[in-house]
Amino acid sequence: MVDKEKLKKEDTLALRRKHIGPSCKLFFKEDPLKIVRASGCYMYDEEGRRYLDCINNVCHVGHCHPHVVSAATKQMAILNTNSRFLHDNLVLYAQRLTSLFPEKLNVCYFVNSGSEANDLALRLARTHTGNKDVITLDHAYHGHVSSIIDISPYKFNHPGGNGKPDWVHVVPVADVYRGKYTDKDHTLEDLATKYADEVKQACEAATKQGGGVCIFYAESMQSCGGQIVYPPGYLQQVFKHVRAAGGVCLADEVQVGFGRVGSHMWAFQTHGPDVVPDIVTLGKPMGNGHPVSAVITTREISDSFGATGMEYFNTFGGNPVSATISNAVLDVIENEKLLEHATMIGNYLKQEFNRLKEKHMLIGDVRGQGMFLGVDLVKSRDTREPATAEAAFINKRLKEQYVLLSADGPYRNVLKFKSPLVFSLDDCKELVDKLDNIMTEMEQAEKAALGKVIVNGSVEHTNHQSQKVSNPSPNEIQVKV
Repeated sequence: MVDKEKLKKEDTLALRRKHIGPSCKLFFKEDPLKIVRASGCYMYDEEGRRYLDCINNVCHVGHCHPHVVSAATKQMAILNTNSRFLHDNLVLYAQRLTSLFPEKLNVCYFVNSGSEANDLALRLARTHTGNKDVITLDHAYHGHVSSIIDISPYKFNHPGGNGKPDWVHVVPVADVYRGKYTDKDHTLEDLATKYADEVKQACEAATKQGGGVCIFYAESMQSCGGQIVYPPGYLQQVFKHVRAAGGVCLADEVQVGFGRVGSHMWAFQTHGPDVVPDIVTLGKPMGNGHPVSAVITTREISDSFGATGMEYFNTFGGNPVSATISNAVLDVIENEKLLEHATMIGNYLKQEFNRLKEKHMLIGDVRGQGMFLGVDLVKSRDTREPATAEAAFINKRLKEQYVLLSADGPYRNVLKFKSPLVFSLDDCKELVDKLDNIMTEMEQAEKAALGKVIVNGSVEHTNHQSQKVSNPSPNEIQVKV
């Protein structure tokens, strides 16, 4: 055995390659980080270097929050056991959690991950409706278990995927910037109806093919699709179509729940009081990094599930420690007024990202709400061609400057901001200033490239500024700066 205190980064990486499955990927695979401790919005590597964390929507109230850590250790020292024993922590947390939802969503099932929550939700829906067909949004990701990969185009349409099953109906995500219908040609009201009509057509196909709809799956704001905010009225129309076809409606809040949007505790609430799902799934932020999640549903659906006679239990879901930690997370959200903070920080960052948009043509769109924001990078604002390589280069340069950010969307060209909610104004300024500087470097490199042409394999200078030159690759930029 190797003494972990003497393990160098290359030794850790070698052991990972030897003993961990190769499909388990790391951030920054060319030069992965070895993180040894964290606090608030900061992570520290084995050399003590501090990184600003704009990635971790898991550590929702900040890495190693002392109130959460204290609650966990105290309960761990008293009892942690199978959830099939009666314990107050489970029921008191369920009571508190459901009080934050619309009245009809009052029954909990506690599990251990967002994937498991979405898998259980599918079982609930199939039992309740008697139907099998699922309607899902293009580019959606709802989890890594087999049943949920089947309804996640983000997985089944990519390398290693088997394509969609016959009972899955994929509809265009209501992306008003680069989707099937855009704001170039339509008003937001028209876009809501056009995208909702796609769901209506899927409902008709499911009814003709399989007898009816089982469930409509959607994140309340789509994350892997590129931080997508649906046009107003979209979900309201969709829910009506799905229910008319005998289905139920699910809001996946694994990424966007627990106040990330700032204005509300749950992102589905931003769509108006008439948009109330039949099932809600929770995950990542619920335990601030501790593996706990939940399915919230109606009494009617839970009674249908219970009427089958098949017992359901989850050994670890809602155990005394998990329930204590989850409760402590709600304490912090309330006591530190993190919804208000998310609104303030989100508004400031969105303003600053839009200021950068005025300065840098690389930014095509800024979208999102609260601390769930996306910056869509483009090669041309007219064509909206995605700037994929540029996004990867920016994230690489940010890492070199000790800021951790990621890119997503179907073209990997959307910079995703989803930090812990305790992100400060000073943190915002650090992120924005470094992003501004990197984009300026890229523009300077591109201007330098305009003064060069290749003639017979050699570089010659020219003053033909009108000559059109394609955007330099990240490798070219890296050399020039």
